[in-house]
Amino acid sequence: MRKLGLGLLLCIALRMAFAQSSPDPELLAAIDRIKAVDNHTHVAKVVGPGEKDDDYDALPCYLLQPSPDPAMGRADNPLFLAAWQKLYGYKYSDGSAEHLGELLAGKERIKREQGGRYPAWVLDNLGTEYMVANRVAMGRGLQRPRFLWVPYDDALLFPLNNRSMIDTPDRKAFYPREEKIEKRYLDESNVPALPPTLEEYLERVVFPTLKRQQAAGAIAIKFEAAYLRALDFAEPDEALAQTTFSRYAKGGVSPKPEYENLQNSLMRAIARQAGQLGLAVHFHTGNGCGGYFDVGGSNPALLESILNDKTLRQTNFVLLHGGAGPYPKVASALMGKPNVYADFSEQDGVLSARALAVVLRDWLEWYPEKILFGTDLSPGGPPQMDWEESGYVAAANARKALALALTGMMNDGEIARGRAIELARMVLRENAIKLYGLKP
Repeated sequence: MRKLGLGLLLCIALRMAFAQSSPDPELLAAIDRIKAVDNHTHVAKVVGPGEKDDDYDALPCYLLQPSPDPAMGRADNPLFLAAWQKLYGYKYSDGSAEHLGELLAGKERIKREQGGRYPAWVLDNLGTEYMVANRVAMGRGLQRPRFLWVPYDDALLFPLNNRSMIDTPDRKAFYPREEKIEKRYLDESNVPALPPTLEEYLERVVFPTLKRQQAAGAIAIKFEAAYLRALDFAEPDEALAQTTFSRYAKGGVSPKPEYENLQNSLMRAIARQAGQLGLAVHFHTGNGCGGYFDVGGSNPALLESILNDKTLRQTNFVLLHGGAGPYPKVASALMGKPNVYADFSEQDGVLSARALAVVLRDWLEWYPEKILFGTDLSPGGPPQMDWEESGYVAAANARKALALALTGMMNDGEIARGRAIELARMVLRENAIKLYGLKP
């Protein structure tokens, strides 16, 4: 096994060494003209004076102890300068305090002029037709059809006392957020307290919540479960799940193995209902924020028990971030399952275009019809590096990386130019349009 691992690393290193250093100019120009569907974002709503947008993430990273930003996400990345120039007409080639003050004043002026249309204005300047908004709730400026909702449903997995699940400082910060969302879903279902049985919980809270989300325009649901437990949702003991729920619905702390078995049961019930409603199921995979994040527990291979469940084959699953960090190869293998897709959001924000091109070429040579573009843009940074700028950086980097990967395939005689452009359109928009049933 050790020799095999060293051989694999050598192959990857050789491929990196011979990766394209520059994209075909004509191909890159064609890719830059494609109107994209951004599969994964935490786009901000338009807020008024003194108003705060705290719905852009169920588990925002600002709750955790600070950890270092990846190099690509730091202010010295020249793509941020390009973002300022493209979005706001920044006329300087530096980021001095004086010039940034002028930038921020111009940005605020555009926000005032655009008002509720500001997020759509940003989309126009990013070359994005549709943006999938992963949020607790939508808000001002995030209207259909261009902004498509994906709500969080982790809270439905954790209905009992969560004390046995809290084993790190990160989870100590995150579980109270999930409990607030669970209370919100109970209130919206007109259920004042947990029902006494698992069956009633599903019928009175879980399924009505999914139906309300679909009726409100959701195209998928998302799980950030990797921040809260490992992704190994094993085949459950259903009788034990029912007993656990009934025993602890009114109080007490379930032993962790029994509670996780209940979560495994709930995950399958939720995913099955999502498929019946035509909602895809998104999973966070790969790297995450926080100094205590369990990278091993976020390996998408841990989801195989769910992905191989024959009762869930009408449910489409999306591996968000494509196993960013250690697991892109795993994601490429899992896309061989008929109902599994992956996006490369986050990867385009933390990898150079050349490094990302290696990942994309591997994916393109396996299952090009399963690849989705995404940026993972999010608010919360300094005002000159907020969701708009991070979205530009990731999108520009992704387009260049895709052009590099396809240029290499053209130069190696694997595809012709026409096929390269067709593949680029599939990745940037057509695969998502087909998956979600969107109208171009």
